[in-house]
Amino acid sequence: MAWKNQGGSPWGPGPKGPWGSGPQSQGPKPSDLEDLLRRGQDRLQHLLPGGHMSGMGIALIVVAGIAIWLLSGFFRVQPDELGAVLRFGKHVRTVQPGLNYHIPYPVETVLLPKALRVSTLNIGMTVSDDSGRRGRVVRDVPEESLMLTGDENIVDVDFTVLWRIAPDGVGKFLFNIQNPEGTVKAVAESAMREVIGRSDIQPILTGARNTTESAVHQLMQKTLDSYGAGILIQQVQMQKVDPPQQVIDSFRDVQAARADLERLQNEAQTYANRVVPDARGRAAQVLQQAQGYKEQAVAEAKGQASRFLSVYDEYKKAPEVTRQRIYLETMEHVLGPADKVILDSGPSGQGVVPYLPLNELNRKTPAAPATQSGASR
Repeated sequence: MAWKNQGGSPWGPGPKGPWGSGPQSQGPKPSDLEDLLRRGQDRLQHLLPGGHMSGMGIALIVVAGIAIWLLSGFFRVQPDELGAVLRFGKHVRTVQPGLNYHIPYPVETVLLPKALRVSTLNIGMTVSDDSGRRGRVVRDVPEESLMLTGDENIVDVDFTVLWRIAPDGVGKFLFNIQNPEGTVKAVAESAMREVIGRSDIQPILTGARNTTESAVHQLMQKTLDSYGAGILIQQVQMQKVDPPQQVIDSFRDVQAARADLERLQNEAQTYANRVVPDARGRAAQVLQQAQGYKEQAVAEAKGQASRFLSVYDEYKKAPEVTRQRIYLETMEHVLGPADKVILDSGPSGQGVVPYLPLNELNRKTPAAPATQSGASR
């Protein structure tokens, strides 16, 4: 028997489905919605004075709504936060931690950034916690840490920046920069590269760390202030400053050679400090001796000249007597220190033996024994 569609559905006339029923409407019927509205109006009338929507009831509702709206303006700022109050989207003031008040929404809104919290930013390295080893794992980031020095050497620098929101820069921090941490990181890396590029590698690796940190700190703060970022740099700490890993052995050899050179220079300087003053002292002593000899010679010459003049004056007065005196003084001066043997050539000297061993006279006779007790016995 052939099936015919007589203008209805294949399941028979009417809005039926394959299971014997048609689609059902969802939601309350119009009569049910009217009942709900009517019940709500009745309950509201019971709450209002007089049982109907009088002017006093509307006023009470308005006053209650305004009171609730005004009370919603109280807010609390946590100890590590600062409150930025916005009036129609414009920053008007900054409030300190504690209980504060603002004109409720939509007139004023409040933003609560962590302005008193000091944030730590690592550049040139990543620090992660290792639960297995119960410590921190530091991994180097060569793209950030390798920098070129002023004497065309490469140095590996890892450093940390401590920063926070400036007390008077909350509004600038919220509205002038979009990515604060990324901005601080970019400025820190740029400032460090600039300072490293103006310095030689030797001071950076030895005694110029404090100077480098101070220079980077000042340059970062100046750059962020020019951006109007509202960020205060607390401290810059250089964690590691080494040559690249590929050349660190050769660099250590160079460092050892420089240390030997410095040691030898110090030893030479110590020797010079010891010898030079000694030589200067001896030179001063020789000069003083020469000056003393000069004064002595001059004084002696003047004395002899004065004596000669006085003798000459006496000679002019009595030539013969003066001549005899000069002769005697001269003989005394010549023969005084010499050993002498005087032979009388007069009558008393007739008995002198022709041979006289004059050279034996100066010899000292040996001392006689103190006692000759043995011989007397």
